[in-house]
Amino acid sequence: MTENLQNTGILIAPSLLSADFMNLSHDVQMIEKGFPDWLHVDVMDGHFVPNLTIGPPVIKALKAITDIPLDIHLMIDNPSYQLDWYIEAGADSITVHIECFGQTSHIANTPGTSLSINSISDPDLLAEVIVRIHTAGRKAGLALNPDTPVELALPWIDQIDLVLLMSVHPGFGGQSFIHSTVEKIATVSKAAAANAPGLLIEVDGGINASTAALAVEAGANILVAGNAIFAESDPLTAMADIRAAATSLGN
Repeated sequence: MTENLQNTGILIAPSLLSADFMNLSHDVQMIEKGFPDWLHVDVMDGHFVPNLTIGPPVIKALKAITDIPLDIHLMIDNPSYQLDWYIEAGADSITVHIECFGQTSHIANTPGTSLSINSISDPDLLAEVIVRIHTAGRKAGLALNPDTPVELALPWIDQIDLVLLMSVHPGFGGQSFIHSTVEKIATVSKAAAANAPGLLIEVDGGINASTAALAVEAGANILVAGNAIFAESDPLTAMADIRAAATSLGN
C-alpha cells in the first residue's frame, strides 16, 4: 500500500486492542498521521481466548473513517461460520487460527495460556476457509499460538498470504515478547524462501523497538504493536521508533 512497503518491505500494524475503545475514531485519526501500513484489529469471542473485544459493526464503522487496510485477526472458535460477517464489514485481510482446525478444548483459557494443537484434524475445512477469503478478494492469513508447532503451518504457506506468529499468549495486551518466537520466524522465513517467496510473516505480541529488530532480523515483515504505541505519551514517535528499529535491518 505505502511507500514504506515499497522501500523496506517492513509493514507496521498498530493494534487497536490497545487504543481507547471509547474514542476509536480519535485514535485512528491520530495514528494515521504516522502513516501506518495496516491497522490490526483483534476480534476475541471470550471462548477461544479469555476476553471479548469487537465484532463486525465496529469494523464496518472503522472502514468508513479510514483508508488504511484493516488487518482482521479472528481469535474465535468458529471462523468458518462467521467469516462472511467480516468480509461484508470490510476486512482487507482475514487471519484465522490454525488451532480451530485441530482437536482443542472449546473453553476460554486463563490469561497467560492459550490453546495449542499437535495436528490438523480438519484440513478440508481450513482449505475451504482460505478459498472463501481469496474468492472475496481479501488476503488470507493463518495464525499460530505460542505452543502450537510452527511446522503445522508450513504445508499451507503456498496457499495463503501471511503467517501470523503469536509472540504472546493471546487475549490481553501489554504482555512480554516470548523469545522462542524468533526461531519460529526463522523457520517460516526459510520455508517461504523455498516455497512461497511472497509470504508475509507477521508477529503479534510484545513488539517494541527492541523486539522489532529481533523479529525482522529473523525474517518477519509485518510488526503488530499495541501498548508500545498507544500506551506511550507520544504514540506517533513510538511508532516511528519501532519503524526505525525494524527498517534499519530491513534495508
